[in-house]
Amino acid sequence: MKIGIDFGTSNSAAAAVVDGQVVPIRFGEAEQFRTTVYFPEVMRDPNDFALTPALERELHRLIDAAAREARAAGQDRAPDALRREALRVVRRQWMEEQMRQPLSSTTLLQNAVYGDEALEAYFEENEGNLVQSPKSMLGYNLHPRARQTITGIATHILEHIRLTASRQLNAAVRTATLGRPVQFRSSIGAAGNDQALDILHTAAIAAGFDDVDFLEEPAAAAMHYHAESTDEHDALVVDIGGGTTDVAHARVGGAQAPIIHRAWGIARGGTDIDLALSLSGYMPLFGRGVSRVPAHHFVEAAMVQDMPRQREFRQHNYRDVDAPWGKRLQALQDTGNTARLYREVERCKIALSSAASHDSALDFIERGLALNTDTAQLGNAAAGYVSELTQLLVQVREDIGHDPAAVFLTGGMSRAGYLQQAVAASFPNSRLVRGNPSFGVVHGLAWAASH
Repeated sequence: MKIGIDFGTSNSAAAAVVDGQVVPIRFGEAEQFRTTVYFPEVMRDPNDFALTPALERELHRLIDAAAREARAAGQDRAPDALRREALRVVRRQWMEEQMRQPLSSTTLLQNAVYGDEALEAYFEENEGNLVQSPKSMLGYNLHPRARQTITGIATHILEHIRLTASRQLNAAVRTATLGRPVQFRSSIGAAGNDQALDILHTAAIAAGFDDVDFLEEPAAAAMHYHAESTDEHDALVVDIGGGTTDVAHARVGGAQAPIIHRAWGIARGGTDIDLALSLSGYMPLFGRGVSRVPAHHFVEAAMVQDMPRQREFRQHNYRDVDAPWGKRLQALQDTGNTARLYREVERCKIALSSAASHDSALDFIERGLALNTDTAQLGNAAAGYVSELTQLLVQVREDIGHDPAAVFLTGGMSRAGYLQQAVAASFPNSRLVRGNPSFGVVHGLAWAASH
């Protein structure tokens, strides 16, 4: 049995064609799950900590850096105090390293929790390792150990999908067609695409698949639209997801197989709006723009998908930051609170797609702390992404030389009215067809897998 898998930045789904019909794979009561994994880490004994030569060098580096910062601020800090503080940081780094090592342990990973339940388990246990949107890291310049970790995480997500599908379909699922964006998010240019595909292929084989192939996500969405179209026509498929935006020009509908003429893509999507909304709307509550805390600290706190940046944020010292910012930043450093804040930002973004304003309660940071956000603020936060989307569509329009008969809109972010308006304005002479936001791609992948 071969299935289609949409391994998404925000959510993942799978489906198969059975007796000529698309059958979604169910994960509990839902047909998709948040691409988030919680590993209930086995903690090492803190008493095993001892300074190695490498840790000793890191200790002296931290002491020197703290001393320079103190002198620059006109402070006179005792050497013993500097050493104690640096030692706490080094010991915490050592503990985090010990926590990461068991990620390769099969026994430990069997206890992994997926989706929204992963967030709840992480918040309840208040320890362990939460990984959100691992897809967003596949194309980045990864240290060998980080690459191994990301590959392991992808392996267990794909294994979770394969085993769930096998149980539901009552058949051994051993092959799959995986969706892929036209352009992965990357810090190493075109090489990021090759690396991401290699990681996914390695992970799929390790997850128990005998063979996998890849299909660009807008091409998969075009296959889904084709299956639902009785009349043959020229169409543009626009797939707006959490991490990427992809476009395909295709001939769809009728009795003939669909023809994909060309695809375009940018490594931007809904998570970029989340980041902008977090920085502009929420982070001022923590001192962004009104305190002496460097701007990049707030970026580190907001980017929950980036594990190295999250570690950097947790290591900053905010004891001397003016009230109320210092206490709030310290609270944000507590286990799970950056993830809680990110969830509030997501909820706000979604709510403002259909409401004029939204209230966020932030009692996990400070009792009574709250924020009211309106659609104008969301519009300002989304402006950068909307501009990039419009530029992409202008390029597409120039490349194909005409307005297609229809523009088929899919992907989780296609629910947003302001993005629907941007797409419609780019192709005023085309009929706008709103597809299934969550399942257009995976249904197309299922059709591709069945042929």
